[in-house]
Amino acid sequence: MELSLLIIIMLIGVLGIGSQWIAWKYSLPAIVIMSIAGLIVGPVLNIMNPEESFGAIYDPIISVAVAIILFEGSLNLRFKELTGLGKPIFRIATVGALIAWIFGSLTAHYVAGLSWEVAFVIGGLFIVTGPTVIMPLLRQSKLKARPAKILKWEGIIVDPIGVLLAVFAFEIITFFTLEDKTVSSLLFFFMIAAFGMFFGWFCGRAIGWMFEGGHIPEFLKSPVVVAVVLLCFTLPDGFVKGAGLLSVTAMGITLSNIGISSLDDFRHFKENVSILLISAIFIMLASSLQMETIIQIFQPNIIGYVLLMMFAVRPLSIFLSTIGTELSIQERTLVGWIAPRGIVALTVSSYFAIILLESGFEDAEILTTLTFGLVIFTVVAHGFTISPLAKKLGLSLEGKPGIIVVGSNPFTVQLAKSFENLNYPSLIVDSSFANLRYARNAGVQFYHGELLSEQTEYNLDTIPYDFIITATPQHSYNALICTAFLPEYGRMNVFKLDPSSAEDAGIVDRVGGRSLCKEEITLNEFIDKINNGFTFKQTTLTEQFDYEQYKEEKDERSVFIYFVKPSGQIVFYANDMRLSPQVGDTVVSLAPQSKEIEEKLNNHPII
Repeated sequence: MELSLLIIIMLIGVLGIGSQWIAWKYSLPAIVIMSIAGLIVGPVLNIMNPEESFGAIYDPIISVAVAIILFEGSLNLRFKELTGLGKPIFRIATVGALIAWIFGSLTAHYVAGLSWEVAFVIGGLFIVTGPTVIMPLLRQSKLKARPAKILKWEGIIVDPIGVLLAVFAFEIITFFTLEDKTVSSLLFFFMIAAFGMFFGWFCGRAIGWMFEGGHIPEFLKSPVVVAVVLLCFTLPDGFVKGAGLLSVTAMGITLSNIGISSLDDFRHFKENVSILLISAIFIMLASSLQMETIIQIFQPNIIGYVLLMMFAVRPLSIFLSTIGTELSIQERTLVGWIAPRGIVALTVSSYFAIILLESGFEDAEILTTLTFGLVIFTVVAHGFTISPLAKKLGLSLEGKPGIIVVGSNPFTVQLAKSFENLNYPSLIVDSSFANLRYARNAGVQFYHGELLSEQTEYNLDTIPYDFIITATPQHSYNALICTAFLPEYGRMNVFKLDPSSAEDAGIVDRVGGRSLCKEEITLNEFIDKINNGFTFKQTTLTEQFDYEQYKEEKDERSVFIYFVKPSGQIVFYANDMRLSPQVGDTVVSLAPQSKEIEEKLNNHPII
């Protein structure tokens, strides 16, 4: 039975987002799950074929989605992040790209069996890595700052460069092989590429001027950005294929670096749209493949080409291009291995397969097979090896999850010390130097600055920290911090502890993060307890002394704060908490110095 277009759209959305959820739930590469799902409903079970169902609008949908995804990724590229990384990034994006192009083309000719003309076109395209695959891998692997930034910047910068190299190679090849190509058409290509960069910069500056000048209302900002992205992509790309990607990248980088105060408002919107598009596009591409294409992937020439690209071309290009830079051998090894290909490679190779075949290059018919093989093998190999390889090379942020505590006072300092006693990294952040005297006197780690400021974003590395607890004297500020970091950390990892009762807070109590502790207790009451001699106590539950017995015997004035599981997972008590400590867990509470309680607890294992 042939499915209606509406049902196909529904299936694409369900499979895409469902694959993302499965990948998150089981810490798997999302693109692998999406590709498998697409192959199952497409060539394996033949349930749907979006390319046939969508017809003429299939290619435009893919192209527009790639443009928005690339723009969203380029919004994360701020030049201030390049401090100390300018040289290796420049080398990789220029010398490294050139080396990868040359050796990739040689491999495509001698191993994959492509003609020189087709080999140099596809060799230019395959230098891309792409934000659609790099960003999810970086989120999963928790690399140290320098290799993570290098991979991120390379993914965004090289994406349009790879497309332009492929277009450049095609223009040069057809100039020498086809009679209808002239010098003027070649010059036109370079002019449009330059125009695309300028047009992207102009659009970015124009949006910045309109936003900062109040010419666009708040509710229209995100729609306006989407509309301008489509304009920025369509106009140059209508003249030269690939110029539109360069244009939207220039627009995104411009917006990211001109200091727009409302940039974060639509950055989160763009990130959500990007995830939705990535999910849908991979399902569409995978389910549109033919079974013959899947079978061809396992031919010896395709396998040999993919392996050489992964184990020879990529490492060689990185090692040669980073000679003389400050990158360590471990960082060069990791960056030299990680190069998954994604949506840009798949979509653009399909385009070149069509125009090369139309130009008389018959061997271009295997380009789709070659590209899909490279995408699948690199995504699977790099997705499953980036974390263990980073740990082996000492480039991952190993250890237990860290906690940022906003607000320096007697309670938060003792809370931070309790984390340190269990070897959990913690950091107290406060903009008041006077308040930080509590942290300085206690010897805990602290940062003097405003957590929401742009300066702090560049100077403070928040990657090692998985939780945020706000405990300042202002209800509204606590809610503001929680609201700002909810998209990045997730609701389950953001907590607040307000200075007074919920009745005093009003509406502020209903926004932001979760309230720390199940009991109705305020920050001021916690501070009073600390001043009255309460201390943090750690008790490990056993078969003989389980949680129920522990609750019965604890002092009624004690307050449960969090517990730690044997796996290292830390679970904070909250007003909507569902988990309960089990045997083997370590419960941390704020308890009084009571001799009676001490005598009872001393009869049981205490850390």
